Amino acid sequence: MPAATVWSPADVRPVAADRLKIFALVGSQDLGQAVARLIGQEPARHEERDFEDGEHKARPLEPVSGADVYVIHSLHGGPEQSANDKLCRLLFFIGALKDAGAARVTAVTPYLCYGRKERRTKALDPVITRYIAALFEAVGTDAVVALDVHSETAFENAFRRPAVALTAAPLLVGHLAASLGDEPLCVVSPDLGGGKRADLFRDVLEAMTGRVAGKAFAEKRRSGGVVSGDLFVGDVAGATCIIVDDLVSTGGTLARAAKAARAGGARSVIACVTHGLFMPGAETALADPAIDRIVASDSVPPFRLPDGPVRDKLDIVPIAPLVAETIARMHTGRTLSDLFVY
Repeated sequence: MPAATVWSPADVRPVAADRLKIFALVGSQDLGQAVARLIGQEPARHEERDFEDGEHKARPLEPVSGADVYVIHSLHGGPEQSANDKLCRLLFFIGALKDAGAARVTAVTPYLCYGRKERRTKALDPVITRYIAALFEAVGTDAVVALDVHSETAFENAFRRPAVALTAAPLLVGHLAASLGDEPLCVVSPDLGGGKRADLFRDVLEAMTGRVAGKAFAEKRRSGGVVSGDLFVGDVAGATCIIVDDLVSTGGTLARAAKAARAGGARSVIACVTHGLFMPGAETALADPAIDRIVASDSVPPFRLPDGPVRDKLDIVPIAPLVAETIARMHTGRTLSDLFVY
């Protein structure tokens, strides 16, 4: 990726537009507020009501007829709503917006649920990414925006409407760049399947720092829920190794790759992920001294992670500038090419 095409949060500019509406559903209000203000807007008003039997409704509280509407909702399970709850509420709200005459409705889902079930791995398996796409299309969604999906190809192929696969690499690299020393750099993929993602990150890292970075990967095999694999390829001796992945769940994959890099002579190890789910067990696995720092975006707030050694070495990078830039460009018809995952 040439240096000139690497987007920076400093590029975000306000958008003056009467027909632009930005909504953020419960659980994503902080992100929606930050995004709207970067664009020079205020979040559009809406109402969400829960009923005694667990049913719910949401409706806009201002006219949307003829408007270009963006609904921000990160579809991770949370302390109050599951991923299923959030998905259902988002779909119903999009349907209500289309019924109210919105000209275009774009779902902005920084974390898109069920992204890891994009293909069959066993006989008679579901392909849930495709079913999610059908649900969005059924309620009239005009486009879907997601950040660092598990498989860009599966995501784009599942939708018959525009599907925008963004990368957080410029945000994460921008955060890291100022603190990197003079030692060699090496980008590590924790498994073979993440090689393309690591290569993209490496391109952005080299473009933003003006330095050459090496590459390495760790072997990972999963069978019956058991992860194995001992192969590690790459020259990491004396290097700062940046392990890149789309998400962290229990942290075992990152910890295994970090230990392998240390065994190969890495000077320091930084785990760099977009979505920090931090499920139970992560507070133990990621506390391993093989990992010096952890960098994650706020697409999923780290509410599951207790105070302790992992929290102490965790840096959270805001995604609001990237989301704001994407909405501004989509609304004004400008290219998104340098924000895409290729």
